[in-house]
Amino acid sequence: MLGVTFWQDRSVLVTGATGLVGSALVPGLLEAGARVCVLVRDWDPQSELIRSGVIGACRVVSGRLESMPDVERALVEHGVETVFHLGAQTVVGTGYRSPYATFESNIRGSYTLFEACRRHADAVRRVVVASSDKAYGESAALPYTEEMPPRGRHPYDVSKSCADLLAKCYAHTYELPIVVARCGNIYGGGDLNWSRLIPGTIRSVLAGQAPVIRSDGLYRRDYVYVADAVAAYVALAERIELPDIRGEAFNFGPADSLTVLQVARAVLRLAGRGDLEPVIENTARGEIRDQHLDSAKADRLLGWRPKWSLEKGLEKTIAWYRDRLASPS
Repeated sequence: MLGVTFWQDRSVLVTGATGLVGSALVPGLLEAGARVCVLVRDWDPQSELIRSGVIGACRVVSGRLESMPDVERALVEHGVETVFHLGAQTVVGTGYRSPYATFESNIRGSYTLFEACRRHADAVRRVVVASSDKAYGESAALPYTEEMPPRGRHPYDVSKSCADLLAKCYAHTYELPIVVARCGNIYGGGDLNWSRLIPGTIRSVLAGQAPVIRSDGLYRRDYVYVADAVAAYVALAERIELPDIRGEAFNFGPADSLTVLQVARAVLRLAGRGDLEPVIENTARGEIRDQHLDSAKADRLLGWRPKWSLEKGLEKTIAWYRDRLASPS
């Protein structure tokens, strides 16, 4: 729930607004009275933000994160004081196949944004960076805590590690008002990247087909419903001026991690297709095997705990895809 008094008439820039989280965050900001500007690289009519018409209430800047003139134009012309940096190449497999483009988007794009915010620090009051548990890299010791260093090894993980280090650099060297949010795997209605476990499984199941699992099915992950991720980002933005929030990183995940097979079978059960059996390909490459976040810091300092159980989140998500795939236009 966004604080209406807090966001009323504030100018906000959202990068990556046409993605899963952006499409959920932007409507809430608008409802709370914020003036929202979105930086959009590609006009994708399938994006929920565009398909729903919500983008019509935003100020749209066409451009790329890697372009300083584009980013500065968004900040300066719209008097931005709050930035939600969600823009990134977010798919592990894409990072493996195309590391250069991933580094350009996630690393160059991040430091370009941070530098633009530094140049206009007289106006920019808060920057929330959407990171990932992937920034921690492989670790024998789990769960991850915020004291652990970023140490990604595969292209996507490295890009998130670098972006986090850059955020820390700008926070501590230039006192940029920045915080980093490290979430587990975010899911929910609006994600049309079918290579991801949950949307891909739901689409297969609704078509009466067995879902395909790229790994051996035993990789463990945290799964965070999109509404809980939005609540995490908003909580950080609203409290960033506090000394124990500003410049810090925060983990956001559920109490327990789950295997890929557990999640796939939950989708099958909730969709009423327990007769289908997942197909295990075991071809995944460049993936961390087990990940789990300790969210005690977020609970202690922000009062954040996930409100959506996996079952309730999946029910809501399956219902969205059922409606969406029945009427794709």
